[in-house]
Amino acid sequence: MGKDVIVACDFASAEQVFAFLDRFTGEKKPFVKIGMELYYAQGPAIVREIKARGHKIFLDLKLHDIPNTVKKAMSVLRDLDVDICNLHAAGTKAMMEAALEGLTRPDGTRPRLIAVTQLTSTDQTSMETELLIPQPIDEVVLHYAKNARDAGLDGVVCSPLEAGKVHDVCGAQFLTVTPGVRFAGGDVGDQKRIMTPEQAKAIGSDYIVVGRPITAAEDPVAAYERCVREFVD
Repeated sequence: MGKDVIVACDFASAEQVFAFLDRFTGEKKPFVKIGMELYYAQGPAIVREIKARGHKIFLDLKLHDIPNTVKKAMSVLRDLDVDICNLHAAGTKAMMEAALEGLTRPDGTRPRLIAVTQLTSTDQTSMETELLIPQPIDEVVLHYAKNARDAGLDGVVCSPLEAGKVHDVCGAQFLTVTPGVRFAGGDVGDQKRIMTPEQAKAIGSDYIVVGRPITAAEDPVAAYERCVREFVD
């Protein structure tokens, strides 16, 4: 399992995403994240087309519903041949187990399934005052991660601040996919718990998800290559 940079293709149209991806003319095709904005605008066809271009795909739809509904949704998503998809760990072990069942194809293969612990836009204050969760945020993240592991999932989405602790508790092979990564001196946007690519590498992130620092850069290819140098190389 090697480290990699996942580029968040948070665009509203196929034209925008392909204009961005067409910039990458080298042999290495970036691992891309397709989130709700693009998926809801373009539907499953955009996933198939990006996959056909040779990109690995993290389908970031964050399912969260009753177990049977999530199971049925995953049974549809499994046919898109993505590499990673996700759900919210807050949906309970029963929901995660149902999702895993729905995601598994008749031949036993499936995409990797990971669970969102706490969003990187959530901090301790908002968790306590709005979600009424009084425990320290790192304890909550680790508890959700253990639930995901016990449900049979492959890993979690967490802040890079918690990646090392998740590995300590859930094992080195349990994936940590970490958004909230910004270049040193860059705009933090709406993220609150962030690190640089080098810091995320040092603390143990397996994959980092990087959006605007790459997609909004003056030279996106150069920004992507810088991110790969700092995190992977």
